[in-house]
Amino acid sequence: MEIRPFHPSDQPAAKALILAGLVEHWGWLDPTLNSDLDDIAASYADGIFLVVYEGERLVGTGALLPEGENGGRIVRMSVDRGERKKGYGRELLHVLLQAAKDTGYNQVVLETTATWVDAIRFYEANGFHRTHETDGDVHFIRAI
Repeated sequence: MEIRPFHPSDQPAAKALILAGLVEHWGWLDPTLNSDLDDIAASYADGIFLVVYEGERLVGTGALLPEGENGGRIVRMSVDRGERKKGYGRELLHVLLQAAKDTGYNQVVLETTATWVDAIRFYEANGFHRTHETDGDVHFIRAI
């Protein structure tokens, strides 16, 4: 497994992976809701966008963006359906949390859909605590 910063050559595979996960969960996709994926390098220039490779295959993505004065927000966590439960997501999350700490953040927030039970369990198992729910989303926080 190799976790590294996004490179423009990762664009097609990263976008396809994230969109496939959304279609898997929702059964459909509104392309207007994911315009950040059209140019990942530009969309995440203020943060860190990481990709996970197993050999030559991109199997995961995740990003860290600034949130408030001393915090970060984790977004676009996605692991290929056939590669889940193998530790890719956990390792990627730990790398993002270390990046947040190295940046000087004292907390990280994230959100996921309330019906995405596996994601909720994953974040809770990795030290995140629910703060509230809004419009079908569960919001989490973790001190670092």
